[in-house]
Amino acid sequence: MTTADATLPRTTTSPRVGRLRSFFSNPWGKPRFLSAWTWLYILWTIAPVLIAVQFSFNDGRSRSTFQGFSTQWYTAIWDQASQNFDDTLLPALIQSLKLALLTMPIATALGVGLAIGLARWRGRGSGAANFLMLFPLVTPEIVMGASMFLIFSNLYHFKLGTAAQLLGHVTFSLSYVVIVTRGRLFAIGRDYEDAAMDLGASPADALRRVLLPLLAPAILSSFFIVFAISIDDFVISQFLCAQDCTTIPIKIYSAARNAGNPSLNALATIMMMLSLLSITAAVLVLRWFNRRQGTGRSAVEDFARFEI
Repeated sequence: MTTADATLPRTTTSPRVGRLRSFFSNPWGKPRFLSAWTWLYILWTIAPVLIAVQFSFNDGRSRSTFQGFSTQWYTAIWDQASQNFDDTLLPALIQSLKLALLTMPIATALGVGLAIGLARWRGRGSGAANFLMLFPLVTPEIVMGASMFLIFSNLYHFKLGTAAQLLGHVTFSLSYVVIVTRGRLFAIGRDYEDAAMDLGASPADALRRVLLPLLAPAILSSFFIVFAISIDDFVISQFLCAQDCTTIPIKIYSAARNAGNPSLNALATIMMMLSLLSITAAVLVLRWFNRRQGTGRSAVEDFARFEI
């Protein structure tokens, strides 16, 4: 340092100015407010659900004033002799579960096969087929529901009811299965299949013993995604509904416009608990599968133990 440099005044920056300067230069460096905004959003979205669950245990018929704790509205769903029982609640619950449980295996099996075919298809028309598979995802659901209604009732003269609802649910949820399965296929690649066929496996054996076990997480996830989509669907179920196939969303929508009772809250709570239990089961099974896959042998090593 020279003598001239020593005589220059030295500027000092206060700690507050330094913190402000570092914040504006990199506002995402220390995201102090992101966690607060996240919790506020979570509370904003969960609060209405918790309030609805609370009034399902209300002792009175009011859905705005809590009058004490009681489980009468849950027993009213099952007890037909109760004076508060609405005879369409239990059939609506059974119809929703029936559609969801039937849609799960059909849509998942078709979606997995379609995803494998689209991922392995190389040639003219493959790009158009992959684009058309995404078409239900970008089409408004009300357009799909109205289109299916017009086709079933006017073109094919297909009777509206459970079969029509099931076909509509499978059609709408098929794209979600394809998206989930294709993501897993791209992550796996073709090395495992090629290695299995190098060991003497036929394409069918490589698919059954190597590829499908590796696709197990995607298949399981697709099962529960289809369940959540089917049990929560309103538009397609409403368009394809007949008099004896009312689902839970249709019943809740029609009753919410009138003077309903807390038994609807109880029914919605049951549906929410079924969804949460299914998701919890899926998470536990996926953790078990990932732990086993991380500590065990690969699918090709397991396949090599078989005699071809």
